[in-house]
Amino acid sequence: MIRSTTAGRWFMRVMWLGIAVNLLLAFATMAAPDQMTALNRLPTVTPNLWARFAALLLVLLSVFYMPAATDPDRYRANAWFAIGSRLAGVVFFAFEPAAYRLLGMIDLVFFLPQALLLWLALRAARSASAPAAVRT
Repeated sequence: MIRSTTAGRWFMRVMWLGIAVNLLLAFATMAAPDQMTALNRLPTVTPNLWARFAALLLVLLSVFYMPAATDPDRYRANAWFAIGSRLAGVVFFAFEPAAYRLLGMIDLVFFLPQALLLWLALRAARSASAPAAVRT
């Protein structure tokens, strides 16, 4: 089981940390879109409804991450989806103007450890469940 490996436990912790960061940024943006835009040195959004809507989408995306953060064995597809979503954010913002690249960097900070930890956890879980070689 992924959850029983050290990498699996760290994967779940990093997932929850990423969810918390997403929600913090999203709720702050929904509450004060103009101030968050200025704080992050992003171009003004007019109307600010679009910044608030993007924040709402980030909340919804974070909700879809929660099953994998809770039980990556049962919700393995969600775990891979979360990693793929982080990678999509990195790639998307890499081709945007420089002001927006910080948003992609946030995804990169979570993509790299999540991908590595899930891969290590899967490898450890597979080797733990494999039958021991019989010596002759």
